[in-house]
Amino acid sequence: MTDLADRYAAWLVGHSRAVVVAAVVLTAVVAAGAAVGDAGSAGIGEFDVDAPETRAGDYVEDRYETDDRIVAQIVVRDDGGDVLTKDSLLDGLYLQADARSTASIDGTLAEPGFQGIENVVATAAVFEDRAAESDGPPETGRPTLDEQIDALESRPADEVEALLTDVLSGESGPDSEGTPAGTDPTAFLPSDYEPGTTDAESRLTLVFQEDAAGEDAEPRTVSEAQVELESLFDERFDDGFVFGQGISDEASSNAVGDSFAIITPVAFVLVLFILGVTYRDVVDVLLGIAGIAVVMAWLAGLMGWLAIPSSQLLIAVPFLLIGLSIDYSLHVVMRYREARAGDSKSVDDEGDADTHAGGEGVGIRTGMAVGLGGVILALAAATFSTGVGFLSNVVSPLPAIRDFAILSAGGIFAALVAFGVLIPALKAEVDGILENRFERNRAKAAFGTTPGPVNRALAAGVALARRAPIAVVIVTVVLASVGAYGATTIDTEFNRTDFLPRDAPDWAKSLPGPLAAGTYTIADDATYLGENFRAGGEGSQAEILIRPDGGDGGVTDPEVLPAIEGARTAGGEWETIDAAPDGTAAVEGPLSVARDLAAANDDVAVALDERETTGDAVPDEDIAGLYDALYGADAERAGTVIERTDGEYESLRLVVSVRGDASAQDVAADVEALADEIEAGADVRATPTGGPVQTAVVQDALLETLVQALAVTLVVILVFLTALYWLRHGAPSLGPITMAPVVIALACLIGMMALLELPFNSETAVITSLAIGLGVDYSIHLGERFVSEKRGFTETSANRAATNGSREKRGFTETSANRAATNGSREKRGSAGTSTKRAANGGAAPVDVENALMATVTGTGGALLGSAATTAAGFGVLALALAPPLRRFGIVTGLAIILAFLSCLLVLPSLLVVRERLLTRFRAE
Repeated sequence: MTDLADRYAAWLVGHSRAVVVAAVVLTAVVAAGAAVGDAGSAGIGEFDVDAPETRAGDYVEDRYETDDRIVAQIVVRDDGGDVLTKDSLLDGLYLQADARSTASIDGTLAEPGFQGIENVVATAAVFEDRAAESDGPPETGRPTLDEQIDALESRPADEVEALLTDVLSGESGPDSEGTPAGTDPTAFLPSDYEPGTTDAESRLTLVFQEDAAGEDAEPRTVSEAQVELESLFDERFDDGFVFGQGISDEASSNAVGDSFAIITPVAFVLVLFILGVTYRDVVDVLLGIAGIAVVMAWLAGLMGWLAIPSSQLLIAVPFLLIGLSIDYSLHVVMRYREARAGDSKSVDDEGDADTHAGGEGVGIRTGMAVGLGGVILALAAATFSTGVGFLSNVVSPLPAIRDFAILSAGGIFAALVAFGVLIPALKAEVDGILENRFERNRAKAAFGTTPGPVNRALAAGVALARRAPIAVVIVTVVLASVGAYGATTIDTEFNRTDFLPRDAPDWAKSLPGPLAAGTYTIADDATYLGENFRAGGEGSQAEILIRPDGGDGGVTDPEVLPAIEGARTAGGEWETIDAAPDGTAAVEGPLSVARDLAAANDDVAVALDERETTGDAVPDEDIAGLYDALYGADAERAGTVIERTDGEYESLRLVVSVRGDASAQDVAADVEALADEIEAGADVRATPTGGPVQTAVVQDALLETLVQALAVTLVVILVFLTALYWLRHGAPSLGPITMAPVVIALACLIGMMALLELPFNSETAVITSLAIGLGVDYSIHLGERFVSEKRGFTETSANRAATNGSREKRGFTETSANRAATNGSREKRGSAGTSTKRAANGGAAPVDVENALMATVTGTGGALLGSAATTAAGFGVLALALAPPLRRFGIVTGLAIILAFLSCLLVLPSLLVVRERLLTRFRAE
């Protein structure tokens, strides 16, 4: 393999111009995919999980008259004031009139359009006026919005307050179409509303919508209408908000834009600064940026050719590839610089002396051939292992994650093409022109190899390995164990409010011009809704499907309704289930519908009364007859909670009001507990389902698949590394040794996530694959370099002389004395006599191991330090993002890179020393 790598590097340098042209042409062909194909955009998406909860959800969708309307919420708020005054109620009606007069909003409204306390009070006023003007029975049809406004405007404030008192006490209220009989007006008031009072600091209005398209017009979407409604609200009210999916999407999109506007210049300056310090050469920085541009062109082209739609998840891919590209670039350039630091000369393809302008050391083409030959196998191995790490997610049932895996793997291969093919050839050409034509010395020292603070910092791991390798391993195992224990306490819940943007700090808002961040209250609004109101929109309802479980009576068994009512009123401490005004769980089912219909239908009232024999207001006999009465009074309403097929009653449906800001897993746990109580009281099967419950099931299943993919990745990479070191060096134990720092970094990463209260869910599980990819990359480079250095240091002087040609290619023709002089100290390379004595005493590794480790960490370690610093800085600035997903991505990825680097630099040397000790003892025995 080594000979193959050397032959490849020599061939590439010898045909550098043709290689550059071919690589540019290939890049142009791949990049053309960006113009040829465009798959548009897509959400993260959902997938089906074969679970009782999802099957119950499908059953409800097929058999019940469910409400498909989209619900947005308007909250009018006046901290310390009163929003139930005549003027405030009229302003709410005026806002509805403004919305209905706006075609783009009115076209999305579904019946009844708006429903709030202002509509209930105004409708009651209209009914009073109709009763006063009519000689016979008054008209009971739903009044128009204009009628509602006129009825309130014509009344003095004290009469409106008196009417409000009657409405809230239940003594007066409309029983009309669009405002169902039995609607509790207090549902539009906050949970801390005191019954009997006529003042409140906030109130809720529901907006019912559906997607629709006007004739011969562009489609009008609900999202756009919600954003326009928010503008109308801001013009009329000083405090409050409009909440809906469209507004959430708009806020998230703006927050991402503001985040990148702030972060991009900071990241760009920071990364350029670190690259400048690392390279100390403008040309090499520009070549690195050119390579990154090539990788980005491949990325865009692959998305087009493979028809991969853009999604929020794919935001991570460019960052990943930029970090990996910087890493590859640094390794190629630094190995090239190390090779050129030798003292030999050779002849290039054109017969000219291949040497730099100073007249000493290895020339450009020989240096690139030696440098690239020494690193290309490590780059290829890192590409394979990192690509496998991401391709393992192809087994995910979620299309967006499969696209993420494929695109990441394609981009990683593009990084190998850019920095294993194009940039080495291009650098050889550019350096040749600068040295031969412009007499610019292009031979520079590799970062970290010269004496100084960086060199000493990099050597810290070797110093620890020299003095106390076993102690380092023990401490590392303890830290990894603590991290693994932290993994058992980490939050794995999925909460949709965690994805809503947070408000920007004052410094971000005070930035000049377009850099200034906006104000984001959407997360606070979601929390306010969940804490104060039980009438909600998306994610605020769960369901329980009740079906027979072998009993004789099925869902008409007399025990079923008492079991439901007993569970609902048991007084359990529900953290996520909303409370009704009487303190019981807010659940709509057959009994609540029967009571609502009984308020307006005498037949239903009689049917209820006749079937209750125990005095608890719960029917306990002839339940089928009660259901018949409900279907006879209002078949559509009854069909939302009772399934009837060919006259037989098959199942019941309960609608549970839950907190929209609670995590899906918490909601699922509470609804499941409620279902268990129902099953305990009757011979039926109660299955929790509905939006939040199914989300919890899907997220848990998705997390499970990601964790399985993570485990498969670790195993595949371990097998690959073991086989690689066995075939190349006859040292299979180096596979687990080089893999150990990656596992340690991963354990510590999850432990730190638990400490920082960052959840480990389907989102962050994908991010942790970066830790494996980059960690394996670092570990492979150090492992490969160590084997190469150890082989060189164990050769005798005679062997060096005999194999001078091979040694020249590796750039290590110095004598031991020259190395010591070049590096500035005898301690850095180690004293053979001292090391031999230590080895004899069993205290440390042999001299060749110490010297090899020192050469490894001060050579390859410098490139790793520059790569880790640059990549961690680029990712780390995302911690300033306003969008929580971006912020979590930056924090987790930055931590992953830092931990992977520290683990490889501090732990791997000690592991290698311990391995050498064990091998030495085994051979001696």
